[in-house]
Amino acid sequence: MNRLLHLLMPAMLAVTAPAAESFVYFGTYTGPKSQGIYRARFDSATGRLGAAELAAECSSPSFLAVHPSGKYLYAIDEKADSAKDPARGVAAYAVDARSGALTLLNEQGIGSRGPCHLEVEATGRTLLVANYAGGSVVSLPISPDGKLGPARSHFTHAGSSVNQARQKDPHAHAIVASRDNRFAYVPDLGTDKIMIYQLDAAKATLASATPPFATLPPGSGPRHIAFHPGNTFAYAINEMLCTIAVFAVDLKTGALSDVQSISTLPPGESVQRGQSTAEIIVHPNGRFVYGSNRGHNTIVAYAVDLKTGKLTLIGHESTQGKTPRHFAIDPSGRWLLAENQDSDTVVVFRLDPKTGKLAPAGQSLAVPSPVCAVFVPAK
Repeated sequence: MNRLLHLLMPAMLAVTAPAAESFVYFGTYTGPKSQGIYRARFDSATGRLGAAELAAECSSPSFLAVHPSGKYLYAIDEKADSAKDPARGVAAYAVDARSGALTLLNEQGIGSRGPCHLEVEATGRTLLVANYAGGSVVSLPISPDGKLGPARSHFTHAGSSVNQARQKDPHAHAIVASRDNRFAYVPDLGTDKIMIYQLDAAKATLASATPPFATLPPGSGPRHIAFHPGNTFAYAINEMLCTIAVFAVDLKTGALSDVQSISTLPPGESVQRGQSTAEIIVHPNGRFVYGSNRGHNTIVAYAVDLKTGKLTLIGHESTQGKTPRHFAIDPSGRWLLAENQDSDTVVVFRLDPKTGKLAPAGQSLAVPSPVCAVFVPAK
């Protein structure tokens, strides 16, 4: 067994202790119903969500990321086109840990169209952004006061794949740092590749890795990727084929090697019109993986083989709404919040950290067009 995985095993297998009360921030698509980022209080002891309130008025903050300190929150503007408006793209906010209020620090352009995903790497010095419409990724420095500086790296992908309706051009759909913070991985829906970059957090830069990518079956449409706590396995969810690709991670080079491909739908079911996947999360204890099925409107749960990384189906749970574009597991590891974009609801589920099974907790919160959720500890 990998030495790092062996050292991490006790923490991964332990049932996570409940966290303190948190604020949950919801990214949305703005329009007639939504005005920006919303927030609600969350009690991990009971799984109770308070009422949702507008935290910041802004344009389509469809994905959010929290600084490791919990002091700052970052949001994309999915409608942004930095080529036309250099000031738009991402925004930085200061978080008031007592009230949950957000104060705009600054906005920064990203030199591309249509940002769709962002992440703050583990040291809190670099913001990583993936741009779907522009088929590109950028890295921006984060100053000690939480503000964003101009981009220091910008890579535009090239290529296409077999589905000309969806894959005529590259579409970087997410950017996620490895657990050891040495690499950044970018599922590109348009090219059926996961691009691999070397990450220098101190300099806030990216560089193409060797090998520079991993390839998925034609027409997969990779969307998001998540890493096991031991960093030895990676799980990529494929939007178009409704599958999860399991990879072994080479800790020296960052290379990904095929381990398994498994459907996100129930056994015997094929992908129907209007069905696609969205989010993927590895449970903090490393024993379970979860994915969301849009159209099918379920969360799928799998058990993880800790030696091989392979997945075994546990079951499917209805999200009690339409189009679960995203879901989030709270810091205690005992609750899952499913955001149903097209029914304007966030539904709470109990999560058993021993079995991985989900069960409705009996609460549905009204949030307009919710498409992302992140937790910030409250004081």
